[in-house]
Amino acid sequence: MGRSFENRKHSIMKTAAQKSKLYAKYGTQLYVAAKNGVADPESNPALRNLMEKAKRDQVPSHVIDKAIEKASGAGGESFVSARYEGFGPGGCSVIVDCLTDNNNRTITEVRNCFNRTGSKLGPTGSVAHMFDHMAVLAFKGGNEDEVLEAMLDADINIDDIECRDDQLTLFAPAEEFYKAKTALLEAFPGIELEIQEITFLPQATTNISEADQPSFEKFLDLLNDCEDVQDVYHNAILADQETGTPLI
Repeated sequence: MGRSFENRKHSIMKTAAQKSKLYAKYGTQLYVAAKNGVADPESNPALRNLMEKAKRDQVPSHVIDKAIEKASGAGGESFVSARYEGFGPGGCSVIVDCLTDNNNRTITEVRNCFNRTGSKLGPTGSVAHMFDHMAVLAFKGGNEDEVLEAMLDADINIDDIECRDDQLTLFAPAEEFYKAKTALLEAFPGIELEIQEITFLPQATTNISEADQPSFEKFLDLLNDCEDVQDVYHNAILADQETGTPLI
């Protein structure tokens, strides 16, 4: 046990001034989810989950509707997924997930983020093996034994369950996300999922020194400024310069 998801969860969006970038990223993700499946969220679990996530992040309805309407039309952009791996400031491990319609542009922009902060872009597979690709579902309350029983009844392979501050967090293989979510909501119809996502969780963390912290923050800011970057995962822990308290 003890994955401490809340302490590891990254956040690439830092301020209200970045809302427009957040909306643009969600617009692309929604477009791709609808284009690759169907534009009806009832028949497209990936689209439905992304819409729910966008609403939790306070993305306006018109942004969501526009992306889906765009995907419903003929033609349009052709986006593909691209994943880059490497080592950031302080030697931390980094995974950068992108959606792109121009691979040359995207790799150039991502490489520049690494180069400008003394980081090192690595080959595919260089750090992914240091992370677990997991489905994470969390809600307030709940009984660990009852949740385990519900997952066993649904034939879902649970990796871990963590109980902390009256919140129960369930970890399962990424491919079990929709199955686990459905089983939870059917077994406990009154719960409200506070976390429901597929993510990369580091198997071990790297402490970032005070000297490397400015470079690390600049690194994340540069990646955030890249239009094609959708998600950034890392295993870095930053130390508060006054108290030494770990920060993510």
